[in-house]
Amino acid sequence: MQAIVFNGHYLTYFDVAFTEYWRATGLPDVLQQARDGRELFARKATIEYMAPARFDDVLEIGVRCAAIGRSSVRFVLEIYRAADTGNSPLHLISGELVYVHANSVLRKGMPISDAWRERLCAVEKIAPIAA
Repeated sequence: MQAIVFNGHYLTYFDVAFTEYWRATGLPDVLQQARDGRELFARKATIEYMAPARFDDVLEIGVRCAAIGRSSVRFVLEIYRAADTGNSPLHLISGELVYVHANSVLRKGMPISDAWRERLCAVEKIAPIAA
């Protein structure tokens, strides 16, 4: 036992954090997207390791929408070990997730709607980004 988190688990942590971020936006969840025939498909995931999380660490995970393209959206994520009394959180992991908005039947990219674009920009407190 290495007493550190296996590197592949960080993608699971990213996925859980992204799911909670998306829920907070109020945009359609994955079930509604599937019913609508339009879904976000994972296109790219990257992880950069600075330090490992250890057994029983309390982790803080941040998610931010960094860019919205015509049919894709890019999120940056960071994982921190929660601060001990008197200390700052320790940056452990950085990463990026890119999703493509697609027609789920044809499995082809399609433009992100203005409503989604406006909502993401409002959540991030930035001016709307044109396609």
